[in-house]
Amino acid sequence: MGMLLVDKPAGITSHDVVAVVRRSLRVRKAGHAGTLDPFATGLLVLGIGRATRLLEYLAGLDKEYLATARLGVATDSQDPEGSVTAEDDCWRSLDTDRIRTAAAAMAGRLAQSPPVYSAVKVGGVPAHRRVRRGEAVELPAREVTVHALEVLAVDLPEVRFRAACSSGTYVRSLAVELGGRLGTGCHLTALRRTRVGGFDVRDAAPLEAVRGGEVPARSRVDAVPALAHLPRVVVEPGEAAMLATGKRVPKGAPDCGVAVFALPGDRLVAVGAVRDGVLEPRKVFHRA
Repeated sequence: MGMLLVDKPAGITSHDVVAVVRRSLRVRKAGHAGTLDPFATGLLVLGIGRATRLLEYLAGLDKEYLATARLGVATDSQDPEGSVTAEDDCWRSLDTDRIRTAAAAMAGRLAQSPPVYSAVKVGGVPAHRRVRRGEAVELPAREVTVHALEVLAVDLPEVRFRAACSSGTYVRSLAVELGGRLGTGCHLTALRRTRVGGFDVRDAAPLEAVRGGEVPARSRVDAVPALAHLPRVVVEPGEAAMLATGKRVPKGAPDCGVAVFALPGDRLVAVGAVRDGVLEPRKVFHRA
């Protein structure tokens, strides 16, 4: 039981990657901790088997991306798969210093409206489906955090940048925002996710390797190490047996909303909360 790191190629959906993993590794259950658009490449963190129950604890991790934006052209989807809605040549007056300054100024908290061509659900239906049916969709802005927006290269009208941001941030929208601050239209032409929390795309298995049943050891992450961002409480065998039956266990540990309860040797027992020093299991993985 654990996580699998996969390097998604362009041209397929995240769901397609999950299907390949299920079929190639002959597992019934698999899921991912955060989708990538079909045109995007990079890191997908997948839960295998019972580890799919842990994916909710990974979904909120910070992300990091490498991206390329095209100034002077806006599309309805904010990416290369959409229709061009506007073109201008205002980018011709820009220089590298001005672009870097505008990008750096975007670090911090932003109110960001998700693209209407996105998986954000409206009444239980993904927004992109409603738009393609001809429905008018308006998504409310939500607060995101941009830890860094670093311009790596400028070859006008293209700008290559690195974005480190909170979960739920749309890099497409960051590109459009950057263009707006520079007085020109903009859309994303390439996107690669390089990090999810402590997971790195350099450790991910190419999808073709997974398809062939060859998964490097570095691409597999056991459950407890995968939850390294959460507080961990080491329990004794007797305590593990109590937790396995759903019982609360007095431990004297510091209170926290979500914690990992594990036996020595990184053997996952449960995920739960600690209240008044008492361990309260919510999801149990250990058999009594």
